Amino acid sequence: MKPVALNRPTSLMQADIPGNHVRLATEEPLRLDCGVELGPVTVAYRTYGTLNAERSNAILVCHALTGDQFVAETHPVTGKPGWWDLLVGPGKVLDTERYFIVCSNVLGGCMGTTGPMDPNPETGEPYGLDFPVITVSDMVNVQALLLDRLGIEQLFCVIGGSMGGMQALEWAVRHPERVFAAVPIAAAARHSSQNIAFNEVGRQAIMADPDWRHGEYLRQGCVPTRGLAVARMAAHITYLSDSALHRKFGRRLQSRDALSFGFDADFQVESYLRHQGSSFVERFDANSYLYITRAMDYFDIASEHDGVLAKAFAGTSVRFCLFSFTSDWLFPTIESREVVRALNAVAANVSFVEVETDKGHDAFLLDEPEFATTLRGFLDGAGKHRGLAGP
Repeated sequence: MKPVALNRPTSLMQADIPGNHVRLATEEPLRLDCGVELGPVTVAYRTYGTLNAERSNAILVCHALTGDQFVAETHPVTGKPGWWDLLVGPGKVLDTERYFIVCSNVLGGCMGTTGPMDPNPETGEPYGLDFPVITVSDMVNVQALLLDRLGIEQLFCVIGGSMGGMQALEWAVRHPERVFAAVPIAAAARHSSQNIAFNEVGRQAIMADPDWRHGEYLRQGCVPTRGLAVARMAAHITYLSDSALHRKFGRRLQSRDALSFGFDADFQVESYLRHQGSSFVERFDANSYLYITRAMDYFDIASEHDGVLAKAFAGTSVRFCLFSFTSDWLFPTIESREVVRALNAVAANVSFVEVETDKGHDAFLLDEPEFATTLRGFLDGAGKHRGLAGP
């Protein structure tokens, strides 16, 4: 698949995104947590592998904040491999010769699923900040509608890292009867105050860009690229660890032998972050960034259960396997252990693995043999209980 040629500032509209699109909530609108009704909703998604006759081998892969549905194929905008190409494919951990993989762009996204850059049916103009505020629960409810359309009553597994892990937990709490197994990776039961703070820095960077225009930049023919790039740079630092940054860059200079005594990118790490920011604005929408980070901030499973996390999992039959990474300071191990303790308190079927690595939060996207091997083992074991044929 060749990368799609995009023209700013009206790029990334639904019609530009290749792949599967389906219109949902056409007869009855979706009622969001904020109280607003939204519909119809377009969902962009991709599938890999074949759904078996019993419809029992479906795995829903949930993407993180800046991910999308192109989990295991060339990305149509960047031309790069899918974000989980290491794990999804024939013979890989999420074996597409054995499982039917579904991955959809989340509600509020900018890769084909209805979000703030899409036309408001009442005005014909991009929603901008008229788009309703969404939650992780809203995202999951839209995914449930998609699975209804695909004829999948129960998932074999729901899996995701970071915000994808939040979705996996939300699935297990909101729709336990539709989930056989859940694998939350590098996630937590609620967003911490530190993470809310990091998200606010990113949002303020976007809103401080003069080209943001109070969220109406598409209507006015511009894009807040500088603010969005800074937001990405700040967030990207949190995805790495100090050890990983030092190993990769140290204090090495960028294309020079001496300090410039100026404010150009003297150090390699500065150049790297600038590249991350500039490349990000080519594939992501600024308002979507605001909405999705806010959805993460609002995430708190225990909030509807008297603040007691264990109550959220009471009576669950879902099989859980949680992963954390030793150098992840964005979603540290202590937060995964909190979920594990809550599951143990209700005698749930739960496994937990803390993977030793210096790669930080992004470790779940990288080559981590212990993670891959353990995940494969869990899926194989769960598959036997599900009645799926072995590898």
